[in-house]
Amino acid sequence: MNEVRVNLNLNEGFRTHIQAGQHTLIADEPVSAGGKDEGMSPYDLLLSALGACTAMTLRLYIERKKLPITNVEVMLTFDRIHIDDCESCNDEERAGKTEIQHISRLIYVTGEVTEEQKERLLYIAGRCPVHVTLHSNPHVEDAVIVRAAN
Repeated sequence: MNEVRVNLNLNEGFRTHIQAGQHTLIADEPVSAGGKDEGMSPYDLLLSALGACTAMTLRLYIERKKLPITNVEVMLTFDRIHIDDCESCNDEERAGKTEIQHISRLIYVTGEVTEEQKERLLYIAGRCPVHVTLHSNPHVEDAVIVRAAN
């Protein structure tokens, strides 16, 4: 089980402290959204999770298959687009919607790769755990716990 603690002191604007084990991060909103741009935005963090998971999953596959690839780079963007502009959306994704949340993931590999290997790399990228989670419509259980002010 993964556990992450996120703490937002309302006196610090949108600056948010994130703790995952021994690792710490700062998240913030850009100045244009009312933040101070002192860290990645929540969507930057989401894209980072998907990109890192994709690269790591591909690394395992590349090493196992001994492919002549020396580098993997994943470029991601997030946007909200009109449903008619989504060329890769199927009928189920289009049903009753005018707009969708769209993530574009471009995977660059450095090395000699056949067309068949390229197709397999794309398939493996789709199996990275974060990608699978995003597609699985995960259940999020929420609760608000009130603490007494000091």
